[in-house]
Amino acid sequence: MKFISEQFSQILEVKQSKFIAYLTPYDEYEKLLHKLKAEHPKARHFVTAFRYLNEYDQIVEHSSDDGEPKGTSGKPSLMVLQGSDLINTAVIIVRYFGGTKLGTGGLVRAYSDAVNLVIESCDFFEYKKEKELQISIAYTHVRMLEYECETCEIRIVDKDFGDSVTYILRASEENMTLFVHKVQRLAEILE
Repeated sequence: MKFISEQFSQILEVKQSKFIAYLTPYDEYEKLLHKLKAEHPKARHFVTAFRYLNEYDQIVEHSSDDGEPKGTSGKPSLMVLQGSDLINTAVIIVRYFGGTKLGTGGLVRAYSDAVNLVIESCDFFEYKKEKELQISIAYTHVRMLEYECETCEIRIVDKDFGDSVTYILRASEENMTLFVHKVQRLAEILE
């Protein structure tokens, strides 16, 4: 499975209709959809599809035709995401109608082609199951801990400064195991 870490967009024109496809990380999907609706008030349709992993490691999928004939836009867009083995990813296609009706087959092709076009321009990352860990450490060891986070490719999700510094960290299971081995004598694992 693959995912993206930033937004990408491409434009496809079919018989004067314009299809602007935006591929985005799933956690930015709602905000981007709202922004695009404000930026494109004259657009006819905002077709969407997404796939993400929930907390039970199950793939959740959804698509919307947004007024296009049923099954001609959202479902084909979702099928392209499935075929590309993308997760934690959403696509939004903004359509401006060009005056010529494309028919159901033409719509399926146009939406699929728009999603394929934006996928071709993306940089992908291989998905690895991540583990989250909460640890507490004395202020005197903060610099060393952050250095080890960097060398072990551990993402610092949050820090809280109290009597000691509490970190919430996220990384692949193998990186987290290596990191814990290096810092276990200096830090208290709270998990």
